[in-house]
Amino acid sequence: MPDTTIIATISVDGSATLQTADSTETVPTTRSEDARREIVVRAAQHAAQGGAPVRVLVTEPDGASRLVVAADGSVTDAEEAAAAPSAPVASATPASEDGDAAAPAATPAMADRDAAVPAATSLPAAQPVAQRTAPPAASTRPSTRREERPSFLKHEQAEQPATKGWRGALTRMGMRVPPNAHERAEREDLHAVSQHWAGPRTIAVVNGKGGAGKTPTTINLAAVFARNGGAGVLAWDNNQTRGTLGWRTEQGPHESTLLELLPQTGMLLGTGAQSADLARYVHHQTADKYDVLRSKPAVLANEQRITADDVSRIHSVAAKYYRLIVIDSGNDETDPLWLQMIDHADQLVVATTTRDDHAEAGALLLEALADRDERSAALARGAVAVVTQADPKATDADIRHVADGFGALAREVVTIPFDPALVDGVITFDALRDATQRAWLAAAAAIARGL
Repeated sequence: MPDTTIIATISVDGSATLQTADSTETVPTTRSEDARREIVVRAAQHAAQGGAPVRVLVTEPDGASRLVVAADGSVTDAEEAAAAPSAPVASATPASEDGDAAAPAATPAMADRDAAVPAATSLPAAQPVAQRTAPPAASTRPSTRREERPSFLKHEQAEQPATKGWRGALTRMGMRVPPNAHERAEREDLHAVSQHWAGPRTIAVVNGKGGAGKTPTTINLAAVFARNGGAGVLAWDNNQTRGTLGWRTEQGPHESTLLELLPQTGMLLGTGAQSADLARYVHHQTADKYDVLRSKPAVLANEQRITADDVSRIHSVAAKYYRLIVIDSGNDETDPLWLQMIDHADQLVVATTTRDDHAEAGALLLEALADRDERSAALARGAVAVVTQADPKATDADIRHVADGFGALAREVVTIPFDPALVDGVITFDALRDATQRAWLAAAAAIARGL
């Protein structure tokens, strides 16, 4: 076995560093695929200089891999090499025709990555909201011969080969390699957010403090559900006081808001209305595939006062034309339209940053709902807390402090890493870093489990 060891680290921004006993080298790449290729190239150079293969420990945001790289660029798993040193290895592949560098290869028997670092933190907490309908009582009738006979039809679904990381590189070379635990978890989350439910579902994103991340949370959740589950997702700005959902999303070919929609609710609920009629009032997000119903932040609240009945009328229209409604809310928990939103919600999402006042406001909100009525208490128990690292200087301890605090209050807690694409301007999902996209997928999956 080789004696030389290289420690390589791939950062969330796609760059990498290589550390040997003698030096530290920076690889200024911008994509993980390119970083993997460059790591193999440099490791192969070290192997050629030393006259023997080198060990490489590669740590990425989603885990770690232990590899052995030979002077010719061939790669194998370190444990595989130890168990079968004579086993053949595959060579690294050149850049693909479309300009994307192909990741270096490893053996098909690569072990699952250990020391995994998940992109999002999910903590156990209170029991989820009860099922909408009670399960049917067990039947006491005797089973029939058809029910007792094993079916000849098989419903097992073959697992698709790996597509991510070093294992994905092997798949692209034609080798069928199973995914590791991290990729399996990602596939489970994708399945959760891609399903459709019988009847519309409403998600309310709440926090009693401004700046706690409600609008970015609304936008990214709507994007995840729409991109993976298909059309029929609406993001709705339910805010009397200068809601900014319209400022952070793409504007359609008009300037309509819910103020223009309200007088048309009767028509839109009528039998002659068509889904295309809504295009006059909502703003379609061309890349992320959901629609936005804006408020009108350019005017004072007393000029666009919305009542609780108005909220119900708008919700009736939204529930007729959309399968999933994600509501961005204001900060006044006593406002009738805020309370009416809660009464229509199927799932509560508490958005917070790592700031203590944001976290405390979210916790107080859950406690107040627990005392409001039985339905609100069930929403509070089944809530999902989304903790966003809005401050790039926030430490892991800061994030863990808030996440742990909500662990006793919410059904699940998910953390979102800092991402400059969330700070200002229009938010599009493709502009986010890979680790951020993965974290929002985990958040949406946690919410889907409560629907």
